[in-house]
Amino acid sequence: MSGYDNNPFAAPDSDNPFNDPSVTQMTNSSIDPVEQYSPFPATDGLATQTAPGTTSPYQPAVLQPSTDPSPQVTAAAAQANLLRQQEELERKAAELDRREQELQSRGATGKANNWPPLPKSFPIKPCFYQDFAEEIPPEYQRVCKMMYYLWMLNCVTLFLNLLASLAFFTTGASHGVDFGLSILWLVLFAPCSFLCWYRPVYKAFKTDSSFSFFFFFFVFFCQVVIFIIQSVGIPSWGNSGWITAFTAISANKAVGAIMIIVAILFTMCAVLSVILLKMVHSMYRRTGASFQKAQQEFSQGVFTSKTFQTAAASAASSAAQGAFQANN
Repeated sequence: MSGYDNNPFAAPDSDNPFNDPSVTQMTNSSIDPVEQYSPFPATDGLATQTAPGTTSPYQPAVLQPSTDPSPQVTAAAAQANLLRQQEELERKAAELDRREQELQSRGATGKANNWPPLPKSFPIKPCFYQDFAEEIPPEYQRVCKMMYYLWMLNCVTLFLNLLASLAFFTTGASHGVDFGLSILWLVLFAPCSFLCWYRPVYKAFKTDSSFSFFFFFFVFFCQVVIFIIQSVGIPSWGNSGWITAFTAISANKAVGAIMIIVAILFTMCAVLSVILLKMVHSMYRRTGASFQKAQQEFSQGVFTSKTFQTAAASAASSAAQGAFQANN
């Protein structure tokens, strides 16, 4: 009859979810459900071990000390940089000076100067470059060399004139003026004749320059006149010419003979200068040079000269400043 004790209207046991054995076990257990739950299931051999924490590849931020240099360090670095730049500039300036001196020693031709031919140990260096075979056309070399020999003869004659005037001075104190002027003529005419008529004719033959030809003709004509005056020998003019030589021979024959030799040399210089002047003029007429070309060369040389350009710029600047001040 037990089967009839149950409530026929009750729901069957299988339909009640709370009658599930797992549920009833949990509800009847005395263990706290929170303590019982473990999110990390135990595994064999690893349940009692503590897993070490993984090392992160990123380190925690650490405050670094400031690396900005102090004002003293910055000033020292700037001063060292300025000193280094100054040394570099001084080195470059010295190099430029050395190159400029080399260019000056080589001259406008770009070759080392060879005249006057002085020893390398001599403190004075050559000032000019001269080579007849290289720079002078063959048809002009003979005349150009003769002009050079005439200049050398003039220098030797001026030196002998100094000695003759000194000997003449020994015969009488009144002849001291001739001796003093003879020193002046040697010091003045020897270098000036080289620069004023020999170098211009050398340049004229070298570059066929009309301006150099005209400059040579003007100066050399004056030189011919000077040769004639020296050969005449006007007293108290410092020249041992014919008049002075005949005056001295009456007082001292030896001194007179020396002065006659000098008078002969002065006469030779005068005659050769006239002959060479005619030869150069005939060659000049065959070169096609003219006065118009000389004017063009002179104007081009002046306008391209750095000295002229500097002077013109200074004059223009001064004029502009004066006009500005006048307007104010």
